[in-house]
Amino acid sequence: MDMTAGRRCHDVLNPLHSAAYFAPEPAEEFASVGLEQGAMAYLAGRAAPLGAVGAGTVTATFYNFNHDHVARKIPAAWAVTTPEAVLAARLRGADRTLRRLLGEEALTSKEMAETAELALRASEGCRREGRPLYAANAGLPVPEEPHLALWHAATLLREHRGDGHLAALAVAGLSGIEALVLHNATGRAVTSAVLRQTRGWSPEQWDATRDRLRERGLLDEAGDMTEAGAALRDDAEALTDRLDAAPYDHLGPDATARLTELAGGFTRTALAAGAFPAQFFGKG
Repeated sequence: MDMTAGRRCHDVLNPLHSAAYFAPEPAEEFASVGLEQGAMAYLAGRAAPLGAVGAGTVTATFYNFNHDHVARKIPAAWAVTTPEAVLAARLRGADRTLRRLLGEEALTSKEMAETAELALRASEGCRREGRPLYAANAGLPVPEEPHLALWHAATLLREHRGDGHLAALAVAGLSGIEALVLHNATGRAVTSAVLRQTRGWSPEQWDATRDRLRERGLLDEAGDMTEAGAALRDDAEALTDRLDAAPYDHLGPDATARLTELAGGFTRTALAAGAFPAQFFGKG
């Protein structure tokens, strides 16, 4: 199967998972179990499937976070709550977010049930080897309600691709902050201010990284990607596609196209409802 078909499917499934990072509902649910809003909630919420792990494991599996920043929140989070409580809060937050963005009618539609079934079937083709975040999430039970089953499957597929992408970034010789700066230079990421704040990098560290990427010929003097930088990113994305082919090969081309169509419809609804506030995105 065309490996970019998997990327296209990922591009419309992933927002159904990641909308929760920009929504107030998960933050409220995490606060209800004792987590500080912001970095602690994000780090503990995403790491909870791994168990009460330390900062080193989180830094390794998240890749582009400043370790000192992580260490200020993990394992402190596990002193105020448990991974089990965080997982329950995460699911409640996803439920509330999807209900607001998609509406009750969409959640109970036959299209939602079909999308969840297809996404779960795709996730059956995922591989655990070398994919810690995917493997940890794969050990969680599948929720019964179709929209939450879809959210769970989207999470599995996101983390499976993400684990492979980290391997591709390592092959490209990009550190975590270098990958962030290069991604921000595309103009399709969240702003550099948001990336620095959420990942714990200082303006000085960001500027020093830009200088290193200029020395490598990946950025120009204005901070825009050069042809070499674009080629390096394209190679990393192509390797990520190859590493992420298994779930979509398992699903097959016709079912992958159908999943892309259905998930795309739900994602467009979520976008129209303001799932991703525009002020967070861009090169600024």
